[in-house]
Amino acid sequence: MPPTKILNTIVQDSVYEDKEPIEKRSYEDLKDKYSGNDFIYERASNNDGWWTRFKQWLSDFFKNLFDINTDAKAADVTDIVLKIFYVVIFVLVVFFIVKAIINKEGKWVFGKSSDKSIIPITDVESNIYEADFKALIASAESENNYRLAIRYYYLYLLKNLSQSGIIEYDVEKTNSDYHYEIASEQLKKEFSYTSYLYNYIWYGEFDIDQVQFKKAKTAFNQFLDAIN
Repeated sequence: MPPTKILNTIVQDSVYEDKEPIEKRSYEDLKDKYSGNDFIYERASNNDGWWTRFKQWLSDFFKNLFDINTDAKAADVTDIVLKIFYVVIFVLVVFFIVKAIINKEGKWVFGKSSDKSIIPITDVESNIYEADFKALIASAESENNYRLAIRYYYLYLLKNLSQSGIIEYDVEKTNSDYHYEIASEQLKKEFSYTSYLYNYIWYGEFDIDQVQFKKAKTAFNQFLDAIN
């Protein structure tokens, strides 16, 4: 047998022919498994809004500052920093609101208008007929608490006006109510001036010195003498 024919016979005998049926395999969907931030290798286009661009800039800043390896980790750090910032802003807003309420509580309750100055309902105001205003005024004056002394002077004035039948005292009445009840034009004029002093000093929360107090004290005493 020729050598060529022998070689062909050997090759044909050595080739294995696989006649087994083909098994079709299926693979799970990998989109969900590899959809996290760690698998995003390309950034979106720059058509996003200013807030998204700001967050991206901030993320790049933290990435360079802290030498972060991936954009995903830098984005997580940015989110944490922004959340802390939001909490701090919220706490500050609540703090200033509460502070404003505490500082202005008295003004909201009692008001500061010269025509709508409702007398605060306290033990003294509710019992002006039993209160010893001369002693209260002397005590406040000795402590250089001139604002409080003017307050007592004004209540003492209302007490005398009421006892003289010129007004009817009521803790809920305003200065305008008392002014309307006074029949005498001269007393109306003096009441307007002393009411102005009281509102300016007490409700206006202006600290006055001894000289200013003496001037206001003289006006109140002159009005008290006119009533009596």
